[in-house]
Amino acid sequence: MGSNSVQDFKNYVNGKWVPSHTGKTFESHNPANGALIGAVPASDAQDVAAVVAAAQNAFEKWRKYPAPKRAELVYRVAEILRARKQAMGELLTREMGKVLPEALGDVQEAIDMAMYMAGEGRRLNGLLVPSELPSKWAMAVRDPLGVVAAITPWNFPIAIPAWKMFPALVCGNTVIWKPASDTPVLGVKMMEIYEEAGFPPGVVNLITGGGGVVGDSLVAHPNVRLVTFTGSTEIGRDVSIQAAQHLKRVSLEMGGKNAIIVMDDADVDLALDGIVWSAFGTTGQRCTACSRLIAHKAIKQQLLDKLLARVRRLRLGDGLLPTTDVGPVINRPAAQKIHAYTGIAKKEGATVLVGGDHATEGELAKGSFYQPTIFDNVVPNMRVAQEEIFGPALSVLTVNSLEEAIQVNNRTNYGLSTSVYTSNVNRAFEAMRDVTTGLLYINAGTIGSEVQLPFGGTRGTGNGHREGGGPVVLDTFCEWKTIYVDYSGRLQRAQIDTDDLVKRL
Repeated sequence: MGSNSVQDFKNYVNGKWVPSHTGKTFESHNPANGALIGAVPASDAQDVAAVVAAAQNAFEKWRKYPAPKRAELVYRVAEILRARKQAMGELLTREMGKVLPEALGDVQEAIDMAMYMAGEGRRLNGLLVPSELPSKWAMAVRDPLGVVAAITPWNFPIAIPAWKMFPALVCGNTVIWKPASDTPVLGVKMMEIYEEAGFPPGVVNLITGGGGVVGDSLVAHPNVRLVTFTGSTEIGRDVSIQAAQHLKRVSLEMGGKNAIIVMDDADVDLALDGIVWSAFGTTGQRCTACSRLIAHKAIKQQLLDKLLARVRRLRLGDGLLPTTDVGPVINRPAAQKIHAYTGIAKKEGATVLVGGDHATEGELAKGSFYQPTIFDNVVPNMRVAQEEIFGPALSVLTVNSLEEAIQVNNRTNYGLSTSVYTSNVNRAFEAMRDVTTGLLYINAGTIGSEVQLPFGGTRGTGNGHREGGGPVVLDTFCEWKTIYVDYSGRLQRAQIDTDDLVKRL
C-alpha cells in the first residue's frame, strides 16, 4: 500500500486495501499545529455491507482454526508492534496530540494486551464439573459469537482497539474495526501490522468513516453479532437501543466523573503527584482522568497551594517536544466545549483559580490548546461536579470526613475510577467496601490500569461488561455451550433418577 501520498490510505476488506465506493475521503490533522496527517475513505452503508459480508464469510473457517494458532497470530502482532513502537508512538502524538512518553505507553499497552491474550489461546477455560448421575460427563465450553464490530475512540487509538480486538480474535470471532474519525491514519498503520502478521482474509477488517453513517450501519447490520463501543454515554445509549432491535450483544465503555479523595492523614506530596498526573495527563482526555478533587477541609489549603504552584509550571506545546508537559486537546470544538464549562462554573458560583481560557500565545495559536484549569468552591450539585468535561479541568470540593467524601464520590451518573489517599489502613478498607466505582486506587491516581485485570465501570459508565484485560473479558466475546455426555447406555433422567440412585445405594 502506498502511504507516501496522503490520498493513498484505504479500507482493509477481505485481505485487500480498497477505496470506498463513494470515492470520497476526509482528512486527519495534527491537533497541535493543524498539519495534514492523511486522508482516508469516507465510507457509507454500502461499504459496511461489503465488509460485513467478508467477515461473515471468513468466520466459518476462522472459528475452526485452533485457538493456540489464533493466539500465535496475535503474538506476531505484538512482536511487529514492539519493533515499530517508536514510529507508532510518534505518529500517535502527531495525530492525537498526547505527549510522546504517553503515546509510547499507549502502544506498550497494546503490546501487553497482545501478550496476555496470546496466552489465553492455550487456556480459554471452560467448566468441568461432576454430574449428579453415574456414567455421565458434564462440561461447558466457549463458542465464538461471529462478526464483532469494534467502534473505538481517539484518546487511546492503539490501546483500546487492542482491548477489544485481541480477545475477540483469540475467541474465534472475526472483527470489523471502525477507528475514530480523529485518528483514522493510526487505524490504517495498525491494520498494516495485522496484515503482516498473517491473519487470513476477512478475519480482521478496517473501515473508516463517520460514526453517524458507518457506526450506525454496523450497529444495525443483522450479521454483526456484537458491538463493542467506547465513547460518550449519550452515543452509547443510542448504540444500545439500536442494537436491541436486533437482539445483538453490546459491550459499552463510556464516560466518567472520577475523583481523588485526599484525607487529612494523607501524604500530601504523594497525593499531589497523583492529582497532577490524573487530572492533566493526556490533557485530561481519559475516561479515567481525575476531574474532581475531594479534599478533607483540614488538608485542603495546604494541598491546594502546592497544586496551584505545580499547575502553573505545566508547559503546553507539541507533544513531540521534550519540553512539553501538556499537549493539545483533540480539536477546536473540544476546546470550545471545555471553555463553555468554564463559563458554567463561573455562573454557578465556582472560582477559577488558574487557567480557564484557550491557550493562543505564539505557536499554540496553530493548534487546539486549553489552559490547565482548576475550579474552587465547587459543591456536589454543580454541573462541573456532575458532568464529564473531558479536558484539563479539575473541580475542588471540600468534605469533613471520609464518609462524606465517599457519598459525594458515589453520587454521580458515572462510576468508573476513584482514588483515595490515606495512611490509615482502616480508612483504606472502608473505601474498598463502600466506593461504588469499577476501579479503585489506594494511594495512587485514578489512571493506570493493567491488562491482567478487568477494566470498566458502573452506572452510566458501562452496561456490565468488562474489557481491558483479565480472564473475564473473554465472556464478552464468547457464548457458553453446556455439554452432557451420557455413556451409561440407558436413559437417565436428571433430578428424577437421582432419588432412585440414592435408594439403590
